[in-house]
Amino acid sequence: MADGSEKNAVVSNRKVIFKDYVFGFPKESDMVVTVDKNLKLKVASDSKDILVKNLYLSCDPYMRLLMTNRSSEIFGPYTPGTPITGFGVSKVIDSRNPEFKEGDLVWGITGWECWEETEQPKQSESTTGMPGLTAYGGFYEVCAPKKGEYVFVSAASGAVGQLVGQFAKLMGCYVVGSAGTQDKVELLKNKFGFDDAFNYKEEPDLNAALKRYFPEGIDIYFENVEGKMLDAVILNMRVHGRIAVCGMISQYNRDQPEGVHNLMSIVYKRVRIEGFAVFDYYPQYSKFLDFILPYIREGKVKYVEDIVEGLENGPAALIGLFSGCNVGKQVIVIAPQ
Repeated sequence: MADGSEKNAVVSNRKVIFKDYVFGFPKESDMVVTVDKNLKLKVASDSKDILVKNLYLSCDPYMRLLMTNRSSEIFGPYTPGTPITGFGVSKVIDSRNPEFKEGDLVWGITGWECWEETEQPKQSESTTGMPGLTAYGGFYEVCAPKKGEYVFVSAASGAVGQLVGQFAKLMGCYVVGSAGTQDKVELLKNKFGFDDAFNYKEEPDLNAALKRYFPEGIDIYFENVEGKMLDAVILNMRVHGRIAVCGMISQYNRDQPEGVHNLMSIVYKRVRIEGFAVFDYYPQYSKFLDFILPYIREGKVKYVEDIVEGLENGPAALIGLFSGCNVGKQVIVIAPQ
């Protein structure tokens, strides 16, 4: 339960402000940490609002898309001069809403703000949160896997990819992942149980690389990158293959996206390509928990997070996603539960 002193305290509130729309590669200087002083932590008695304390904030590649003055079907762009927002885990401190009580833990979209000093971290909940639900919906619902199929995952050491590969192994599939360093390649094979993995930066010919790892072709491709990798994958898909499009991180910093070639292979091989968003699967969250929790308890699903402490380190952590600095899910710890 919340400490009563938190509810009525007068505090200084730190927040990460988005300065202006970004062209090309984002920089830490595109954001700034500011402080508002003498804020009272109290919800008006005549409202149905809640007051939360942020515990964990999530850094995700889609946030780069919100730094441009272009709307999307899912999110609107950030507004210059206001706090950036993203997924997070928070604790309810004060509530006038009958659906929430003090001490409840909630997750969803929250502002990058905090009103207390960073403390030592505890394990966050990425596996059962947004990355886990994304992997579950994209792999099981979009890809409809079958035992023995051949599965390829790009950006496989990332927040979602590492789970997709493990889900595929649990289904009895053959799984190969790509990553950007040899350390990440070893992580995929030795910790997450991928059958094989390769460093795409060391492969001058991605088409040849995929033929080497998938001599019989690919049934399922979990797409996180686009660009040259997608072109090569399309050539190596099997008849009636499925491609689940989760993200396209190689394109996020481009003013003009790269084109995709080899599209006639989709016709020849009757390949289905489907994009999806985690919001599509919110109604299945309870079903997802029933699925994932036993595997976590039994140690059959593992997860790696890259944790930084303190809101002031948030901009650097977010920018690091686009140069491959993170290993696993990038999380900012604001306060323990």
